[in-house]
Amino acid sequence: MGRIIKEIEIEGQPAFALFDTGSTNTYIERILIENVPKRLVPESYKVAMGGETIEVKEVCTVIGRIEGLSFDTEAIPVKEIGQIDGKKVGAIIGALTMEKWEIRLDPKNGTLDLTGLRRREFTEYYTTKR
Repeated sequence: MGRIIKEIEIEGQPAFALFDTGSTNTYIERILIENVPKRLVPESYKVAMGGETIEVKEVCTVIGRIEGLSFDTEAIPVKEIGQIDGKKVGAIIGALTMEKWEIRLDPKNGTLDLTGLRRREFTEYYTTKR
């Protein structure tokens, strides 16, 4: 059983990504999203990541591709993620992104189930007043 690291595209650039259900948010190295507009968060907050604490001051919406399938997500820009299992990782894909696109992990086989991303059809639940 191991971590799932896959090569994906972020804004048209190849990058290795760690798919991490233990991470709520998605983090992407700034170098991959230099030209993507950033938005300031209303109030900064701190996140512990990789033994360091980072202060989150901004977010952005990025476009990516996994196995040729496109997705969008909100991401937190970070200076560097570093090496994981011998690979230079440029993104951590967190639980919110995986939930949105119904990406499931199979750590035993080291694979991703991209059924939801392939289907591209989702059901939103809402109530109406009567």
